[in-house]
Amino acid sequence: MPDGRNVEVLTTGPRDGFPLVVHGGTPSGLIVGGKLAAAAGRRGLRCILAARPGYEGSTPRPGRRVADVAADTAVVLDALGEPGESGAPGRFVSIGMSGGGPHSLACAALLPGRCLAAASVAGVGPYGVEGLDFLAGMGPENVEEFGLALRGAGALTPYLEQQSLPLGEITGEQVAAALGGLISGADAAVLTGEFADELAASCRAAIRQGVAGWRDDDLAFAADWGFSLNALAGRVAIWQGDQDRMVPFAHGQWLAAHVPGARVHLEPGAGHLTMVVTAADRILDDLLDLAGNPL
Repeated sequence: MPDGRNVEVLTTGPRDGFPLVVHGGTPSGLIVGGKLAAAAGRRGLRCILAARPGYEGSTPRPGRRVADVAADTAVVLDALGEPGESGAPGRFVSIGMSGGGPHSLACAALLPGRCLAAASVAGVGPYGVEGLDFLAGMGPENVEEFGLALRGAGALTPYLEQQSLPLGEITGEQVAAALGGLISGADAAVLTGEFADELAASCRAAIRQGVAGWRDDDLAFAADWGFSLNALAGRVAIWQGDQDRMVPFAHGQWLAAHVPGARVHLEPGAGHLTMVVTAADRILDDLLDLAGNPL
């Protein structure tokens, strides 16, 4: 980065494919799920996943805001230098899951000439806004974690350090139990086999260098995001399930009502994790259509 930080990046898919910037959840490492990667590959997309500061090999950046991801994304894309055979230089589409949702929206808001469209999948809404009770409907683990985030880094860091201890060696067979009250029956049904293994690998990678990435994500969600939702007009899709205990349905409903011209997909029966398993093709087709079919 221009300020001397390092950012670790993973790319998958055809080198000349149109860029799909993927923003992982909180916490998460450099893992692109097999379902999403396969769906992207079928459409000739190149997945680009940059670890946010504090995750994997990316230098921590205490005090970062959600908005800061946009400048980092632009630098990463410039460094890769492969816009895709049908795209103008530097243009891309963006998708973010869970805690990655706001970061996907930030790219659309702050890189309007480059980010053609963005999708927020089970993405968290902003804290402290009228009409959204942020904690209502969340599993008890998230209520406790975010309550500490509101008290600041000094309260949050020891909690996350304790919570991270079992994640360092977690397996796919253990991940559902570790999530406890955060997963619904819909999520439990898909949290098996390869997908469970991928989620466990992402958890292990997320805390490889400590909890700085996880902590700074939480603190950024508790603060102003640093951009206006009005800047997203007509370029965003909101996907949310009504069986979500990590990011409750009300978050998607609020975003759907407050992002001008959003494409809204409020999915009955879907949980927090299910859509990246069962709806990856639909999500990407919708995102590419929203972007004007740049392929």
